[in-house]
Amino acid sequence: MKKRILALLAYVLPTFPLGFFWHLTIFADYYKSLNVYREDVIIPFGIASMLIQGVIWSVVYERMFSGEPILKGAFKFALLACPLAWSFMVLAVSAKHQMSSVPGFLTIETAFILVQYAIISPLIAAVYRSKSEQFVPTGSTRTAL
Repeated sequence: MKKRILALLAYVLPTFPLGFFWHLTIFADYYKSLNVYREDVIIPFGIASMLIQGVIWSVVYERMFSGEPILKGAFKFALLACPLAWSFMVLAVSAKHQMSSVPGFLTIETAFILVQYAIISPLIAAVYRSKSEQFVPTGSTRTAL
């Protein structure tokens, strides 16, 4: 249970500020020009969505990639998670929402997904890393397996 909570936090803690600053600050004018989002975004819905995604990704990672070395696990997870997230967060939205530029939306949101998963994949992988990569405190007499 502790690892699932840590993996959830590894997903939510970077995703919320990244999403907030990406969509509502850094590229806010660009998104406004796309005319795809409502003026009064409902932040609690976004937080709820991130929590649900984080729980699901935690379970998926634990069942499919637990015990992998960090980089290998992160890469495998990103290969699974990026296309899936892209399909429901980018492709589906561009298919059913009116916007001024579908290619523009696809480009900016694809970039967001790539940055997001480049950040969160190694963090989740670190939670479920192999025993040989477990951190041993300095001065400890324990050896890594």
